[in-house]
Amino acid sequence: MVAFGGAPFKTVDQCTSVGREGHTVVADMDGTLLRGRSSFPYFALVAFEVGGVLRLLLLLLAAPLAAVLYYFVSESAGIKVLIFAAMAGARGEDVELAARAVLPKFYSADVHPEAWRVFSACGRRCVLTANPRIMVEAFLKEYLGADLVIGTELGTYKGRLTGLAVHPGVLVGRNKAAALRKQLPEASPEIGLGDRETDFPFMSLCQEAYVVPPKPRCGAVASEKLPKPVVFHDGRLVMKPTPLVAFVTVLWFPAGFLLACLRIAAGALLPMRYVYHVFRALGVRVTVRGTFPPPASRSLGRSGVLFVCSHRTLLDPIFLSVALGRPIAAVTYSVSRLSEILSPIRTVRLSRDRARDAAMIRKLLREGDLAICPEGTTCREPFLLRFSALFAELTDQIVPVATCSRMSMFHGTTARGWKGMDPFYFFMNPSPAYEVTFLDKLPLELTCTGGKSSHEVANYIQRAIASTLSYECTRFTRKDKYRALAGNDGTVPEKKPKAEGAKAMDR
Repeated sequence: MVAFGGAPFKTVDQCTSVGREGHTVVADMDGTLLRGRSSFPYFALVAFEVGGVLRLLLLLLAAPLAAVLYYFVSESAGIKVLIFAAMAGARGEDVELAARAVLPKFYSADVHPEAWRVFSACGRRCVLTANPRIMVEAFLKEYLGADLVIGTELGTYKGRLTGLAVHPGVLVGRNKAAALRKQLPEASPEIGLGDRETDFPFMSLCQEAYVVPPKPRCGAVASEKLPKPVVFHDGRLVMKPTPLVAFVTVLWFPAGFLLACLRIAAGALLPMRYVYHVFRALGVRVTVRGTFPPPASRSLGRSGVLFVCSHRTLLDPIFLSVALGRPIAAVTYSVSRLSEILSPIRTVRLSRDRARDAAMIRKLLREGDLAICPEGTTCREPFLLRFSALFAELTDQIVPVATCSRMSMFHGTTARGWKGMDPFYFFMNPSPAYEVTFLDKLPLELTCTGGKSSHEVANYIQRAIASTLSYECTRFTRKDKYRALAGNDGTVPEKKPKAEGAKAMDR
């Protein structure tokens, strides 16, 4: 038993989860469904995504005031400061997209096992939280299977958030109980879960109430035990921005940007045979495994080799070239003009017209070696998206390449932001790393020339690369990713073909 709000409550580990299919559970979020009691990291994620490093700095400056108000005035006052600093003036659409594409990755890594055991056992699930509903609803409904999310509502003006809570205000204490009674006027929920004294009013409306003790000594729920795994996610920050991590990120940002400019300049201006060594001197780690074929030579009658790469960032073909010590042409799809200007290798855009693209790739292979990323877009998690099979129809000189990138502070990809900043964010990491593994050249009997269909070849290469990286093969496509993260299918409007030799890198 725990003395909580003047009344004794059992702890959540004493709540049975058997036979709860017909029951309703009402749970708080921070400190209850999630192990962490602080919502600052999630406000920091939203602040950085909608307003960049300056908005994150503003939130950091406001955090001490929020803490003082939280402990010496009221929980509601402290939360109001965080909400205003993180979201005032931001477009509601941007916050909703960040909540859908960025936050689930971090929320799902902190789900409390005992609270989840009870919550998942019940037939109807309700979450009652002081967090803004716009910030948490997508995760709670899509990843935890919540039927009803009751959170703080924010005011808007011409599509932008005012940063102010509307009636009845921030949902803490009696406001929580009133909001629950409004949504469930006749019912008396069977189970109430909370973690602090201000949860007592709504818990007293439930037939059974259990408290989740603070500072849990338990690991988070494994991702495979949640209703929906996080395959796609967006956002620039790699680590959950606790106050310390957020502070270090803000301090590092200007120095990191200057370092990124130096690294990009070195890769773009120096001969490719020197870039490997210069990158290592500048803190960029490149690991090369396997053996690779010699460059194509017209005089020897050899056609170009098609390097089929997994797609982790837009820099995959560049690091392939660094590993080989020579520039390799690449075919691309969706890139920014800035990436075209900065790229040190020759690339040619795909048109998404099958006949035109096939003719273009054959022409490039006659001229030399070529790199292609048949996934069509990047994926951060240990999954490989479906491989487009077109490449397999065009040559039997195929070398699979397993690429893997590691970043400690910033992600070098985005689905919602400006893609021109992708190489900068990758190189802004203190010590980014790329691993390039060359697999054996595909034997003739496993190519289309040897009687295999193009889909069989593509699927075989996907499985071979996945096995090398210990990744999982999926049937997800570029469209699936962009629908999940950006609310569109990732289609890029057709433009007039660029002049030959345009420089770009594919996403």
